[in-house]
Amino acid sequence: MATKHEQIIRHIDGLPVGEKISVRQIAKELKVSEGTAYRAIKDAENKGYVSTIERVGTIRIERKKKENIEKLTYVEVVNIIDGQVLGGKAGLYKTLTKFVIGAMELEAIKRYTGPGNLLIVGNRTEVHEFALRAGAAVLITGGFDTSEEVKQLADELKLPILSTSYDTFTVATMINRAIYDQLIKKEIILVDDILTPAEQSASMNIKATVADWYAKKRETNHSRFPVLDSMNRVVGIVTGKDVIGQNESLIIDKIMTRNPLTVGRNVSVASVAHMMIWEGIEVLPVVDEQKRFAGIISRQDVLKALQMIQRQPHIGETIDDTIAKQLSAGEYTEKGSFDFEVTPQMTNQLGTISYGVFTSIVTEAAARIFRQQKKGELAVENLTIYYLKPAQMESVLRIEPKLLEVGRKFGKVDVEVFNRDELIGKALMMCKLIEK
Repeated sequence: MATKHEQIIRHIDGLPVGEKISVRQIAKELKVSEGTAYRAIKDAENKGYVSTIERVGTIRIERKKKENIEKLTYVEVVNIIDGQVLGGKAGLYKTLTKFVIGAMELEAIKRYTGPGNLLIVGNRTEVHEFALRAGAAVLITGGFDTSEEVKQLADELKLPILSTSYDTFTVATMINRAIYDQLIKKEIILVDDILTPAEQSASMNIKATVADWYAKKRETNHSRFPVLDSMNRVVGIVTGKDVIGQNESLIIDKIMTRNPLTVGRNVSVASVAHMMIWEGIEVLPVVDEQKRFAGIISRQDVLKALQMIQRQPHIGETIDDTIAKQLSAGEYTEKGSFDFEVTPQMTNQLGTISYGVFTSIVTEAAARIFRQQKKGELAVENLTIYYLKPAQMESVLRIEPKLLEVGRKFGKVDVEVFNRDELIGKALMMCKLIEK
């Protein structure tokens, strides 16, 4: 039976997009406490079902698909620019296709403005009215207002008219930054992207027997199964080691490993890889917020995803992507090296290379050697850095990594960093190889 929290989430999910939601209203309709209603609404906001805007309230919005994550809704724009909603609240959930800066004559604006656009403009009432009639929302910069007639028109057309105290350039920069951040999020592969869903995964009931395990093994050709209780929650995991030598009539509950490691849908694949390496796990059950079984993720799934990440073109570039691109080298030799230029965004407030960037450089250089020598992917277990001298911006560094020892599961790398042939830093890394 669904909990009150789950009932509220389902109720919110079933509301029409654009509907206003309040704690009091939910509590009254579903006969729950206001505290329970508040927690469920916050959970729905985290899941992307609703959004809260100051002075407007909480409204039901369309949940974004990952492939459409670079699109912004007007709700998100309001929150990005700390804006006010002057009119057209009913259209806040809509998605904007592009934004247009109205720093031109009205005749020129007409050529660039159309449905789904957001026109960013100052206190020009006639432009506000034209944009709304053309199907575009309006963002007024400089903290200006508009006429009551324009506000009424926005309400009629269900097109938001917003106001912000920021200037046009700052607003455009803030929105661009938000879209760029969304692109980076889009590229991060999560458990939800690669899991085998529950309906396609093999699992066992807590009341099943050892004989049932053997039958399930013959049916699926697998030997590790999550064990579920009557509420479909993961309470254990059973493997071949657990059943060897056991009576076939024995209940799984008696021999399973209790409280197994599980992972949520929104955890990154990189985090899961780390967990699997250190714990020596082949298979991880995936659970939802109520700890109910949602699917399975295997080590092979994780490895494939990591290899795909390495090959995919990056649209939204992180600082680590920039560092990886800066390292330029041919084939690695015993005296091989990587060149690296320190750009302004890689420095601290004193204008010298930041400690975080330095750490990323030596880690990436070590990873590059392992890949070039086909040793596979690695995870850093231990890293000791000797940061001897600072390197200022626009310095060209030479990174010389050396493999000290490579075993079946571990590798040791020594990395030296030079600036104009002067040693400025050194690192010793112990890495664990990710096995297939």
